[in-house]
This record gives sequence, C-alpha cells and structure tokens, in this order.
Amino acid sequence: MDMRPYLNRFVITGSLVFAGVLILVTLALIGWTSPRLSPDVGFAPADLTMIPAPTHTLAATATPTLDPLASPTFDPETIHIEGYVQINGTGGDGLRIRSAPGLGSETVFRGEEAEVFLVKDGPRETDGYIWWYLVASYDDTRAGWAASEFLAVVPSP
Repeated sequence: MDMRPYLNRFVITGSLVFAGVLILVTLALIGWTSPRLSPDVGFAPADLTMIPAPTHTLAATATPTLDPLASPTFDPETIHIEGYVQINGTGGDGLRIRSAPGLGSETVFRGEEAEVFLVKDGPRETDGYIWWYLVASYDDTRAGWAASEFLAVVPSP
C-alpha cells in the first residue's frame, strides 16, 4: 500500500500541531492538579494559639469572727505579720532593704517608692527603729528587713 497520498505537508503539519496541543494540555493539567511543593526554607510555619490573659475575679469576702484567744487590741491599720505594707515617705529615693534589722547591716536591695510587700516577721527594735521582715509577693528573692517609719499598711490584694 502506498502511503504517499496520506503523508502530505498538511497532514504532517496538522499532526504536529495536534500533538503539540495535546502536550500543552497535558502539562497544564499536571501543573494545576499536582500539589505545590513549598521551598525548603529551614523552618516549619507554626500555628499561633491565642490564650487570653486571666481575669481578676473578686474572691468571696470572709466574715470576721472573734477569736477569744486572740489579742483584743488587733488593729488592721497597724503593721502585722501576713499583712501588706507599701514603701512610703522616701521622697522617691526608695528604701534600703537590709539583711538583718539595724542600720549597720548590709543592704540587700533598694525597694522602690510605692512598692508593696508582705510582712513575714517582726517587729524587732534596733537603732531607734522598729524593723519588719518583708517579702515581695511577686518575687521571693526580694526579701529583707525594713524600718517601719517608711512603711504604710495597705489592704490585701
């Protein structure tokens, strides 16, 4: 059989164009349907989870009861153990918190004006001052003795 009449330039050109179109369609479909590969950047993206800050809720107020063994002269306006005090009256200079009661003991740190502390021990009278052992409620390393002259009682948080 002679194939020359079927192999003219129109048939060959049409076949090549048709094959080219099929190749382009195939490549386009492969490109659109294949998953995208992310470039290797050395880290993986992280999901961010927002956790809301805790809110302050008021605690139930305890009803005070009289303890017959307790001292009848307890005054909430005076400094007492487990009470809170605030540095006051330093004129913004702060207060030297010391390692032991007394003016001659080593200064551990300087408490800032209006800083609040929890009273853990005392009173001790030395060098003409009454001293109380204070601990910062937010940092146990901020602890030491302070003269009561520069402390003011504040309500519990």
